[in-house]
Amino acid sequence: MSSNNRSLTKGVARRDLLLGSAAAAGSLVEASLPSPAMAAPSAKEAHHAKAGGKASGSYIATNDGTQLYCKDWGAGRPIVFCHGWPLSSDSWESQMMFVASDGYRAVAHDRRGHGRSSQSWNGNEMDTYADDLAAVFNTLDLRDAVLVGFSTGGGEVARYIGRHGTRRVSKVVLVSAVPPLMLKTPANPLGLSIEVFDGLRAAQLANRSQFYKDVPAGPFYGFNRPGAKPSQGLIDAWWAQGMQGGHKNTYDSIKAFSETDFTDDLKKIDVPTLIIHGDDDQIVPIDAAGRASARLIKNSRLIVYPGAPHGLTDTHKEKFNADLLAFIRS
Repeated sequence: MSSNNRSLTKGVARRDLLLGSAAAAGSLVEASLPSPAMAAPSAKEAHHAKAGGKASGSYIATNDGTQLYCKDWGAGRPIVFCHGWPLSSDSWESQMMFVASDGYRAVAHDRRGHGRSSQSWNGNEMDTYADDLAAVFNTLDLRDAVLVGFSTGGGEVARYIGRHGTRRVSKVVLVSAVPPLMLKTPANPLGLSIEVFDGLRAAQLANRSQFYKDVPAGPFYGFNRPGAKPSQGLIDAWWAQGMQGGHKNTYDSIKAFSETDFTDDLKKIDVPTLIIHGDDDQIVPIDAAGRASARLIKNSRLIVYPGAPHGLTDTHKEKFNADLLAFIRS
């Protein structure tokens, strides 16, 4: 196991996070919580109801009654974003603002058990995540969509296409994504050993809050690299999003993103696909992920960001946004 991988299981070096006052930290979470009062249905929500879905304010109900919090910004061709673990749709706000300001419809939901969505006890696995995404597509009647998945969200995208096809999807973007398989097996020697993921689970059970500080302060954004300049804002936002998710949901999701084999799902992707991955990704190594996925998806293009970490959608935001928009327009 490389020193990069051991940093996940043994914990990154602790640093003074300077989160500010308890009230300031609490405001990060409180600001993202839904208001108890529901606004009157908008014209867009009325259209959703006519499309046959179950939408109420900013929420979509799945078949098992789980409430998915959903953002729906702008108008035009839909660009649908699926977030990483243990985050929420807030992690896409820069990209959503960017594409919505350019004449597109930006849509993103909080995965079940994450962010403001229901903390269901069951269903914290990829098949259900994919079916929940289908509920979003069907309820909002999304068509000709560009479907974008980051990290765990990339697995959600792949499994959605594996189970529901590309009838509503015209293009796919996989960013620092977990497919085809993160776990090391005899057939997947470039993956990470099960001890890495057991270490993540142990760290979450031991002290979830501290774990959710250590990850963004270290390998997620590459802030543990020599010469790196950590952003306290990014660290705080990551922690706030993670802590808003359910303890069991985010715990179960470690197995979902690490042990699910998406090989067959990737082979079913029949639309143009852009794969973006940093070659210094300490969370999802590029050889076992981005490069392997590019070999499995027929009509795909891989862009490697030299020196980029896992969280490149923030650390390389301008470049990523430009590449995303160029692909959307192509």
